[in-house]
Amino acid sequence: MVRSPRKQIEELRKQIEYHSNKYYIENAPEISDLEFDRLMRQLQELESQHPELITSDSPTQRVGGQPIEGFRQVRHRVPMLSIDNTYNERDLREFDARVRRALKDEMVHYAVEEKIDGVSVSLLYEKGLLTLGATRGDGTLGDDVTHNLRTVRDIPLRLRTEGRHVPELFEVRGEIYMTNSELARLNKQQAERGERTFANTRNAAAGSLKLLDPWVAARRHLRFFAHTEGVLEGPRVARHSQFLEIVQAFGIPVVPHGPIVQGIDAVIDYCEEQLEARHSYDHETDGTVVKVDDFAEREKLGYTSKAPRWAIAYKVELWQAGTRIEDIYVQVGKTGVLTPVASLKTVRIAGTKVSRVSLHNTDEIARKDIRIGDAVIVEKAGKVIPHVVRVELEKRTGHERRFRFPTTCPACHSRVARDEGGAYIRCLNPSCPAQLKEHLRYFASRNAMDISGLGPAIIDQLVDNGLVRSLPDLYRLQPAQLTELERMGRKSAQKIVEEIDASKKQGLRRLLTGLGIRHVGERNARLLTEKFSDIKSLLNASVEELARVAGVGEVVAKSVRQFFQNETGRKTIRQLQELGVQMSERPQAESRASEGELVGKTVVVTGTLDQLSRHEAEDAVFRSGGKAASSVSHKTDFVVAGKDPGSKLDKARALGIKILNEKEFLRLLGDNN
Repeated sequence: MVRSPRKQIEELRKQIEYHSNKYYIENAPEISDLEFDRLMRQLQELESQHPELITSDSPTQRVGGQPIEGFRQVRHRVPMLSIDNTYNERDLREFDARVRRALKDEMVHYAVEEKIDGVSVSLLYEKGLLTLGATRGDGTLGDDVTHNLRTVRDIPLRLRTEGRHVPELFEVRGEIYMTNSELARLNKQQAERGERTFANTRNAAAGSLKLLDPWVAARRHLRFFAHTEGVLEGPRVARHSQFLEIVQAFGIPVVPHGPIVQGIDAVIDYCEEQLEARHSYDHETDGTVVKVDDFAEREKLGYTSKAPRWAIAYKVELWQAGTRIEDIYVQVGKTGVLTPVASLKTVRIAGTKVSRVSLHNTDEIARKDIRIGDAVIVEKAGKVIPHVVRVELEKRTGHERRFRFPTTCPACHSRVARDEGGAYIRCLNPSCPAQLKEHLRYFASRNAMDISGLGPAIIDQLVDNGLVRSLPDLYRLQPAQLTELERMGRKSAQKIVEEIDASKKQGLRRLLTGLGIRHVGERNARLLTEKFSDIKSLLNASVEELARVAGVGEVVAKSVRQFFQNETGRKTIRQLQELGVQMSERPQAESRASEGELVGKTVVVTGTLDQLSRHEAEDAVFRSGGKAASSVSHKTDFVVAGKDPGSKLDKARALGIKILNEKEFLRLLGDNN
């Protein structure tokens, strides 16, 4: 049966709309770009043969005909207000305190979203059709940029209603942005034509929106994220999170966001997670936006003359600089992960000299198309380690070289394999010398077995000379063997052996920290040994029993169980035990005080103390009958603040928690330590 041209056109439009949604909204494309372009060409050909069937919302009509002569101003039906912002945690907590006081509610539900570094715009749909797109302007008047916004493939020309009620008016606001990869491509193109290049993605997006010719704008591949409601005459919802669900159902991409969280502590945790993940984004962010989720609560909070009282932007200081990648090499970590690292022509960023940055994994190198010799933009965000933002393609000379990720371990030449379902590649040889060196450094660190004389240079020699091939070999060392190492006298050799021997008494918690079990650091080692005080009970614990330990969880439990079931892990434990390494924690009755001001109290130690390391201080809290925690919350009783205490001190002040200096802390410890 031959379908009519109208039916063919309708079917093609549905297919194109479906695949656009899969690509731009769900990030799960089902067909290639080539196949998508083929569908578009078929539609264009049919519409050219039957121009009477062309409609304004057809995918072929994104780009208009002639350039416009100028921009007309339009008035926003609801003002597009700015949002107050802060760069510090203290102000964020004060915002929360104001909200809670106004609402008379101790725990407020917040939506937390990425703050996209783009250009604010408004999209107005009338009876489901896009009729107006405008810039924010001064918040009251903006420029009509509909001709350019229609070229943005993220933005549907008609809302995807599919049986849902079509709203009379539906206004959504958000950010027009450009990805870093698109900016790199655009700048290369601009340079080749002898035209001005753009300094950053925001400038490029803003400049593209102000183009008079939509054909030029269409070639800039702008993107859009929705984040706020405007005029709504249709679906009524009670919460911001519900509004975002409706926006996404209509076929409009929404700003990346986390789950709705309760309380400011959860907000801050999410903000810190987002900051750590910045290197993996192709779009630019400059912080997060925190919003009260409930619309009724927003009504109670109201607005100032410039901004809503129910939202705040928690921004991060960003510094960028241009430099060049001189080489790329691979580091092997203690768990066997192969991490590519870029050696840079040294550049100063935020007062710090930066000469190398992690490239994280082979997928990131491929996504950013990073090559040896490339000119790159490097960014430092807050206290997070620097990362490569993008390659400056326009500065390529043709002499740059692709980095070939090794197919074998660069240290031991053993087979490597990618984590199942992950991005990391690991050396599979448990005897790999590079892994062993990193493992020994961690094992001897202050957080673990605290063997102060065992520095990196000595560890390198011990492994390179074959004196240490596993952790147990450390405890077999004799002074005479060490005197054969460079710059090692008899007294130094004797002292190191004595320090190694003394570490046997550190106990199960420190040993567990130093064993290098995936996901088990100092915190999880403490939690596990509070429940399982000797190695036998830990070895025999099932995944279910381990996961029931508060704060541990299933992922850590599986990792611990796997280590102790593995023959290499069991052999390590057996040999360390035979060599006299203590594998238990002292029973609570013998090691902990039952009286004193710290009994039953939760204490957080932050900053650097003069007389105690942080771990010694936390051990002292435990022996005094208290609990040492890693983060400040409403349950914290005391915060011990040393030098450079950081944000934990700000949080303690905001919560009204008692703060102790080192002298006051030592007095509270009293005779128990």
